[in-house]
Amino acid sequence: MKKRILFKTLFTLFLVSQYGYSQIDVVYNNLVWSDEFNTNGAIDSNKWFQQTQLPAGGSWFNNEVQHYTNRLENSFVDNGNLNIVAKRENFTDQNVTKQFTSARLNSKFAFTYGRVDIRAKAPNAQGTWPALWLLGKNVNEDGGFFDSNFGTTSWPACGEIDIMEHGIFPGQPINYIGAAIHTTSSSGNTINKGGIQASDIAQNYHIYSMNWSPNQITFLLDDVAFYNYNPPVKNASTWPFNLDQYFLLNVAMGGFAGTIPANFTQASMIIDYIRVYQNTAIDTQAPTNFVASLGSVTGSSVELLMNANDNSGTIAYTISYPGGTTTTVYNPSGVQKSVVIQNLASNTNYSFTIAATDMTGNTVSNSPIVLNATTNFNPQCQGNSTQATEGTFTLGYNYTFQTIGTDVKITFELLDNRVGLVAFLRRQSPFTETQMTNVSGQTFTQTITGQTLGSTISYAVKFAYAGGLSVTNYFSYVVGNNNCSLGISNFVMKKHYAYPNPVENILNLQLNDDQNKITLSDVLGKIHYVDVVNADYTFNMSGYQSGIYFLRVENSFGIQNLKIIKK
Repeated sequence: MKKRILFKTLFTLFLVSQYGYSQIDVVYNNLVWSDEFNTNGAIDSNKWFQQTQLPAGGSWFNNEVQHYTNRLENSFVDNGNLNIVAKRENFTDQNVTKQFTSARLNSKFAFTYGRVDIRAKAPNAQGTWPALWLLGKNVNEDGGFFDSNFGTTSWPACGEIDIMEHGIFPGQPINYIGAAIHTTSSSGNTINKGGIQASDIAQNYHIYSMNWSPNQITFLLDDVAFYNYNPPVKNASTWPFNLDQYFLLNVAMGGFAGTIPANFTQASMIIDYIRVYQNTAIDTQAPTNFVASLGSVTGSSVELLMNANDNSGTIAYTISYPGGTTTTVYNPSGVQKSVVIQNLASNTNYSFTIAATDMTGNTVSNSPIVLNATTNFNPQCQGNSTQATEGTFTLGYNYTFQTIGTDVKITFELLDNRVGLVAFLRRQSPFTETQMTNVSGQTFTQTITGQTLGSTISYAVKFAYAGGLSVTNYFSYVVGNNNCSLGISNFVMKKHYAYPNPVENILNLQLNDDQNKITLSDVLGKIHYVDVVNADYTFNMSGYQSGIYFLRVENSFGIQNLKIIKK
């Protein structure tokens, strides 16, 4: 049964729910459009358009198999609810016969920015694809309500906001609902998506919500935010969401929703209400009580803490600093906002200018506030080299050792262009080898923790790639050194001998310890032989295929790798 809620009560509950959830950046207070579905029978034609025209080719998108109709059998209002019914039935329209029917409703209302709440039950049967979503009013889609007058932009450049979808997420359990954003920067199987597990969506009403501001779009299930879209760069490719969008409500069949069971007869999406909130009152009152202070400061970041009050419920903080970019963040009134500015230089003074306004642009009287902070000293040594202990380098590599507290961040960039590149950080003593993290391109990093200031560490990097590997020299670094006295390790290893090389049958080894662990591997890293041998050892390679091999020798003097060519 429909529960009618007085606007004042609704407004209070809405504000409480919004302030309680930090992911919402702008609180929208005024109900500007809704359909409560209180009149039984046909849908309100002043608010909704039934989209039935088939796309070119006679099939709906994504391999769906239904006809959309304007019949009461597929969309009607009953007992305070909109019913969208997908049915199994032979139906011929536009000279095309299909075995399923449903409805696809377009709102005749379009808007920019605001809060949407839709209270609904949705089918969760196999093969059904219920969706509550929006498209740009300017979409060029033949048969859509706005197309004839506004359809100038193709999908996905028009932008698409999916508030709720079910049934199209392979590997996810039943009742997993998803939200997604489609733009030219990412569409189709978009990376801009999130999801959440709900209780039985067919039996239980849930409130599916979307909060859309100039800064971000947040999706909520029953007032719990589960996905936030806020691209750092907003342009036509990532953010076509500064123009009007309109609602689409539909239940598709098949396609991405999978096979429809033979015993399927019908399923319904039942919508109790759909409501849109915006801020409509003219606001002339500026924010008050604006304060800003420094939070935690590291060698590469500064935390800014801000707070202010405003009658609109939302504060916009605009932060700028020399050499950086200007950014604006939004936060509820009276709630402290923390912003961490990253990627700063160590031991450097920064001046941050912070302005506070409300959503209308009214500026607080003591704005802006200027904060000065000096990042901590993170001593580092850096340089470049072409020297190698194994293989060779042509252009060489760049290296950086940086002390951050008691940690040392080690970064190497290979300048030679290689395919299939991975990097491993080698500790000299005791020997270890750890795969490094690829930062970008051919740059790799690894942080070693818990070091003692003033101690000396020695590391090298092995670059492995298609067709071979190259290993840098070991570098000795004094933890916390501020003079950049980074030098090549003075550790000298006795040389091993392997002959003849190239070898046809017998490879003679003269090693520099009484016990030596030898490992033979090919260029792909496959290990062919492992043994512990004496200083003089005869290795029969007659049974090996022709090619390049690497012989790794480990003993008390350290580790060396020999390149062996088998004829």
